[in-house]
Amino acid sequence: MRAGRTRYVAGDAPPDQIRMSQASQIVRSINLAATAQKIRETNAWDAKEAAFMGRMLVQATLPHRNPGKDVREYSRTNGNLTLTIQPGPRRGIPFGPYPRLILAWITTEAVQKKSREVSLGPSLSSFMGELGLIPSGGRWGTITRLRDQMERLFSSRIAVAYDGPEGYQLRSAEVATALDLWWDPKSPEQASVWESKVTLGEAFYAAITEAPVPLDMRVLREIKRSPLALDLYAWLTWRIGRLNRPLYLSWEQLHGQFGADYKHAKHFAAEARKEMRRLRVLWPELLYSTPKGRLVLHPGQSHLPPKAARS
Repeated sequence: MRAGRTRYVAGDAPPDQIRMSQASQIVRSINLAATAQKIRETNAWDAKEAAFMGRMLVQATLPHRNPGKDVREYSRTNGNLTLTIQPGPRRGIPFGPYPRLILAWITTEAVQKKSREVSLGPSLSSFMGELGLIPSGGRWGTITRLRDQMERLFSSRIAVAYDGPEGYQLRSAEVATALDLWWDPKSPEQASVWESKVTLGEAFYAAITEAPVPLDMRVLREIKRSPLALDLYAWLTWRIGRLNRPLYLSWEQLHGQFGADYKHAKHFAAEARKEMRRLRVLWPELLYSTPKGRLVLHPGQSHLPPKAARS
């Protein structure tokens, strides 16, 4: 081999691809640090970036990946609570980060406006901007994926069952009773003539607005690519503030709650540790440790304490 040349074997990533990946990681690290600085300087309440998520959707969550078009029911269990999702006619089950971002935004609007009818904004671009998404076209573009997940989410039915020593309780609700989308995907910046809006189901509206979990929308936008990070952030924010002593959990337990899409608990644990390290940059007061085979949460303050607690 001639001096100065590098030999690449089958399976190696091309040099340009490696450089692009490294550059992308550097940009993400810079953005993460910048968001963390903004959060330190101004809390979400004062920055008008406070968001909410329905408590039931924090305790048990949507699938991370597509469970398949023929799957007619999806369930996830956390202790005595089981959340079950049924798709609408000719629609699949909502999955991935987009429904989580949509639910946080919709819940926030419902809590603040105290109305089941939620306006989605004047244009597709403005709505996507609220979620931290940049409009892009094509089959795999953000516009197509967002539209698909909105249709899946708002046509689905969600049931939450509690089966514990005190008794059994079941609540079932359709997510929405009406959905109007009038945006032009070819002109995302253009305001539509008719208003795009969603009318939430009465029982679903009641469930998500009763004692919702306060979150920081800036964090959700920063971690928007990872459904696991979104789940962990919402759950940690809810759980940490309720602790009065350390909580010991095995990765197997958490795998059953969050990691149904991971074949093995050890793979889930590796990803969860990576995402929690990212979260600690945004939330330095997050106290946890990861001794072998376990996650230990230590008492502290929620990332965004309820507004009443600050007064």
